[in-house]
This record gives sequence, C-alpha cells and structure tokens, in this order.
Amino acid sequence: MLRPSQAAALFVSASLTIGLSCQSALAGVVAAPAFGSNSARASSWVAGAHGGYNWQRGTLVYGFESDLSAMNLKSSMNGGLSYPFPIVPPVPGDAASTTAKIDWYGTLRGRFGVTTGQALFYGTAGLAYGHVDLNSSFSTLGLTLNSQTSSVKFGWVAGAGFEYLLRPDLSLSLAYQYVDLGTANLAGSTTNFVTIAQTASARAQFQVIMAGLSWRFAPAGSSAAPWEGMYVGGHAGGAWGNAANANYSSSVPVLVSDGRLKRDIELVGRRADGLGIYRYRYLWSDTVYVGVMAQEVALMYPKAVVRDLLNGYLGVDYGQLGMHLMTLGQ
Repeated sequence: MLRPSQAAALFVSASLTIGLSCQSALAGVVAAPAFGSNSARASSWVAGAHGGYNWQRGTLVYGFESDLSAMNLKSSMNGGLSYPFPIVPPVPGDAASTTAKIDWYGTLRGRFGVTTGQALFYGTAGLAYGHVDLNSSFSTLGLTLNSQTSSVKFGWVAGAGFEYLLRPDLSLSLAYQYVDLGTANLAGSTTNFVTIAQTASARAQFQVIMAGLSWRFAPAGSSAAPWEGMYVGGHAGGAWGNAANANYSSSVPVLVSDGRLKRDIELVGRRADGLGIYRYRYLWSDTVYVGVMAQEVALMYPKAVVRDLLNGYLGVDYGQLGMHLMTLGQ
C-alpha cells in the first residue's frame, strides 16, 4: 500500500488523463454529448427600386444614387456533429442548426462616369446598410440551447455599372455592387449535468449583379446634356456571399465511478481529507484506472456525486474534488 505522499505524487506525475481507452469504457454506460462545427454560404435573388440625380459637364457625368432592395440571402447549416467516441446510431434528439440571413439592404452612393453619347460607364461607392439576422440552436443529451441576434448593420459599398439611353426619357442599366455590412456574432452556453455552448458568426459581405430600367426627368433646355437630371427606376438580379460558420461544444464533468461497475479494486492511499484513492478496472475493460469510489465520495462530498436516473449508477464530478481520473499503463 502506498503512503499518502506517494499517492499524491502518483496523481501529480500521471500525464495521461481520460484517453480513448477510458472513453471506450464509458461508452458502455453513458452516452457522450455531441460537439462539432459547420459553415455555409448563400445565393439569392435581388429586387428593388432606385433613384438619383446626375450632372453632366461635357463627357463627364457625376451625381448620387440611392437604392433599396429585398433579398433572401440565407446561409443555412444543419448537423456537423461528432462524438468523442463512436455512437451508432447517434443519440436521438441531438441536432445543430445555424442560419444567417440578410433580407434587405440599401445604399446611398456617389457616382462618377464618362459618356460616349448614348452609353455611360461609371464607378460608384458610398454607404450601405441592411438587416442581418443570425440564429443558432444546439441540442445534445436532452439539453437545448437557442441563441439569436438581429440588427440593422451599416457598412460600405463599391461597384461599377453601364447604362444605355434607349430613348431620352428611358435608360437600361447593368450594375455590379460589392457590399460589406461587417460581422454579426453570437455566443451562448447552458449547464444541466451537461455543459453545452455554441458560437456563430456571419460575415455579412456579398456581391450583387443586377439589371434595371430608369425613367429620366431631364430639366428644360438640357438637350445638350442628355444624362443630366433626376431619374427613378427598378432593378432585379442575383446576389451571393454571406459566409457563416458555427461551433458547438460540450463537456460532461461527471464520470461514472460506481463501485458496482469496477473490479480488481485496490486502495493505494488516502488524501489528507481521508478520501481513498483506488486502483481498479471497469467490468468491461482491462485498462487500469486510478480514481475514487462514488459511494465513498457521496459520504464526504455529496454535491460531487450524481445518480443516473435510468440505471441508478453513481457518477463523480472530479472537478469538485480538484482531481482528474487517470489511466495507467499495464
């Protein structure tokens, strides 16, 4: 039998905590919580209205434009869960789902271009804003965590375009925009025997290509400057981007430590508080462990012991004892 100081040294010097062998042993008694990660991008239709005003000086055309568009740029991801050791089939009810969505955006931009008569080539940049929604749900071992964030975010836009005068009061356009609304983030955790947590982020950055028609209202006497004046119109096209990712994590601080599930039990020492330290094997494994007996812990530290409601076996929260369950090489 080891003296208390030797037993303490054994715990300090042991470098291998619960490894694959321990996980295989526990798999026969307790299901493991899930963890994992996932990512997604999206594409969507775009449709909306725009309006602006141009000034023309010779071949130079400059002005401002504002637009507002609806879209359904929704990045959805489901699943992506793993387990610390194989479970076949997966635990019923375990699931993970994260969605990042942009349902509308608008811009207020300056424009500067060059005209060659009926054609106009321009560059544009300015302010962008839009509604970004991010929600995530993670369930494992009967515990569910839901998190959500939703807000109007502001950023910037840059792009280029081409317009062609079909007639003095009507033009056809083709435009490209690169929109950056920043990043939306969420995080959450909850504990009830199992501690589960999730983090998710959406990079609200996307690109748009659209075609449009504009009705022009030229001021009187501007025939020499056909692009000058106010205009309003509509547009439609497609968008892609809005990259999202999520991480799901979990931990079970309570480990099965019921004496009824152990064999070859040998006392190797006692802590200063009198709690016994034992060397043993589980009934289904030849791996040698060094740890405590749940029945003994229940007498001294009842809050560190949990009883499984299904099978009645006891588990121990080693964290509350300031210890780790160790495995020893044979």
